[in-house]
Amino acid sequence: MHPVEPVLATPGAVDDRPWWRTLNRYHWFVLVVCSLAWLFDTMDQQLFIVARKPAMIGLLRTTPGDPRIDAYSADATSIFIMGWALGGLIFGVVGDRLGRAKTMMLTILIYSLFTGLSALSVGVWDFAFYRFLTGLGVGGEFAVGVSLVAEALPDRARPHALGWLQASSALGNMMAGLSSIVLGQLIQSSLVDKSSGWRWLFVIGVVPALLVLVIMRRLKEPERWQQTASRETPQHLGSIGDLFRTPRWRHHAIVGMLLAFAGVVGLWGIGFFSPDLIRTVLRPGFEQQGLDPQQIEAKLSLWVGIQSLLQNAGGFFGVYAFTRVTHYTGRKPAFVVGFLLAMLSTAFTFWFLHSIADIFWMIPIMGFCQLMIFGGYAIYFPELFPTRLRSTGTSFCYNVGRFVAAIGPYFLGLLTSQVFKSHGSEAMRYAGVTMCSFFLIGLAALPFAPETRGQPLPE
Repeated sequence: MHPVEPVLATPGAVDDRPWWRTLNRYHWFVLVVCSLAWLFDTMDQQLFIVARKPAMIGLLRTTPGDPRIDAYSADATSIFIMGWALGGLIFGVVGDRLGRAKTMMLTILIYSLFTGLSALSVGVWDFAFYRFLTGLGVGGEFAVGVSLVAEALPDRARPHALGWLQASSALGNMMAGLSSIVLGQLIQSSLVDKSSGWRWLFVIGVVPALLVLVIMRRLKEPERWQQTASRETPQHLGSIGDLFRTPRWRHHAIVGMLLAFAGVVGLWGIGFFSPDLIRTVLRPGFEQQGLDPQQIEAKLSLWVGIQSLLQNAGGFFGVYAFTRVTHYTGRKPAFVVGFLLAMLSTAFTFWFLHSIADIFWMIPIMGFCQLMIFGGYAIYFPELFPTRLRSTGTSFCYNVGRFVAAIGPYFLGLLTSQVFKSHGSEAMRYAGVTMCSFFLIGLAALPFAPETRGQPLPE
């Protein structure tokens, strides 16, 4: 039984049905597979976030108070983001030339394999190397996944479907948080040694490779891409040169890159360091209770997992909220709201979070505000470029922005360990609030961004 071929929306047709009723079985299959691929991708990202600090403690063979931990954690994060950016650029071009489905299958295999190999690390730098290679696959998947959904589904359903695809990233992050909670309980029960528990988190990251079997059997290239590939010469498919020779596409690429840069620094340079903030806030209290190091680590793993769940639960609803807001107001006004809320909520959380009770309301609000911007990226970037450059252009925006944003974690580590060093355990707060200024870059780029609401994909 062959899947039903995707049907392109008829230009000018009026359809009053809810967007999900415009989808046939194959449309749903495409959306589910691409959402799962992105879900597992983000799960692998978040496994790194929750395991990063314990991994540094174990690989450095040191104690939690060692200042090298924050510095090496920031370095490993920057290296991971650089791999992510490079992989995005490479596989963005490959996605336009080889096809969306084939490229997505390749990226899933890469990020699954090297996440698993991260569990076998023996030192800081081979760990960072595996994270770089994982980043190649992680970065490549997003552009081909959103391009595939954007091209295979009807125009009317496109922004809603892409919003839900991006919302699945929060579910992947929550799966990683649950894994951290389970690990914390296993450590507390002495079933897993605290010094090597982080390795099991990376073993879980191999699971997404099974999704490749489904993709190989049923997923087809979008009809839009097949028509373009048969019409265009190979050198014009996924051409970085063409992207920058044409003023319209060049302008879109630069504006999109600046929007992504602001959000990625905000999330990866600040928001995803909230587990470190939680550890800094809670550790002194656990030490005062007279707990031994094993018990302290178990409790911290539990609360980091809870923090991840709360942050990404907020993020799930934030992405959905962006989808609704942009449907009624347009892409640009929704981005303005997103950047302002992300800046204010992040600064507030890093400055005022002082207790376990604060975690339950500050962290979800910050997650809602930070991740809602990423819903905009999934919807907006594919709308900026023609089919022959869609994967390349989307990847350029998302991943060159990420490449530049690799300075974010490094800068946060520098602020924490050097600039605000005299503030001791409070250095993370000062650094986080200072870093919130990066959100202003996104606001500054918006006046130059085109509005795409209600317009068909460019051809």
